[in-house]
Amino acid sequence: MKKTLLIVSALICFGCQQAADQPAFPDGTWLDLSYDYSSETIYWPTSEPFRFDTVFAGHTEAGFYYTAYQFCSAEHGGTHMDAPIHFSEGKKSVDQLPIEQLVGPAVVIDVSTRALRNPDYLVSVDDIRLWESSHGKLADGQIVLLKTGYGQFWPDAEKYMGTAERGPEAVAKLHFPGLAPAAATWLVENRNIRMIGLDTPSIDYGQSTLYESHQILFEANISALENVANLDKLPLQGAYVIALPMKIKDGSGGPVRIAAWIPPGNE
Repeated sequence: MKKTLLIVSALICFGCQQAADQPAFPDGTWLDLSYDYSSETIYWPTSEPFRFDTVFAGHTEAGFYYTAYQFCSAEHGGTHMDAPIHFSEGKKSVDQLPIEQLVGPAVVIDVSTRALRNPDYLVSVDDIRLWESSHGKLADGQIVLLKTGYGQFWPDAEKYMGTAERGPEAVAKLHFPGLAPAAATWLVENRNIRMIGLDTPSIDYGQSTLYESHQILFEANISALENVANLDKLPLQGAYVIALPMKIKDGSGGPVRIAAWIPPGNE
């Protein structure tokens, strides 16, 4: 017991010393990789749009100012996370994902030159290998972010998704890039990534009907970030990403605020 108290005291003293000597986080730049939620937020054609209602806004009878609102949102809209259970029975729901799986070093694989010429572009194994030929093999535990260039179209649904129409019939009209199922399989079998994300509405491309990349990744308990913002401002490597979704019990996903820390010299 005495030994335990001594260790705890030492850690407290060390923490206090760190707080006095340096900032809580090293120097660098913080970048928000999330879109806000509003009437402009893009959702899947079959999902209800974001709703934001006023409960009260103004001065109360007691004289003080007060605001309160309520909102309604589908799990999968705006900048959000897909949990493995979304497409894999028995896998982790969003509340079961451990914190250590939601944070980590990030790399950006830029395929925008090709993807912007082809709205049905599939990010391939060759794209990943091409990145590795210049930057080295993907290290264990990295968060892989795919930059297709489609973030520049947000929040124009027609340019971003291929259609602004709503309802089940609109799904067949979706056109945007995604990850090829063969590349998803290759990542699962040959690399040990922590999470994957991209700047389009889905990890599978718009014309997918089986959502195979979802199935492959989620069976391996690899979560996906969708509608990621500002990938054009993120360096190809060196950043550290924190992606903490709303903790919805048994949820298949949820809105997420993604923050990236960029160390000095990597901006």
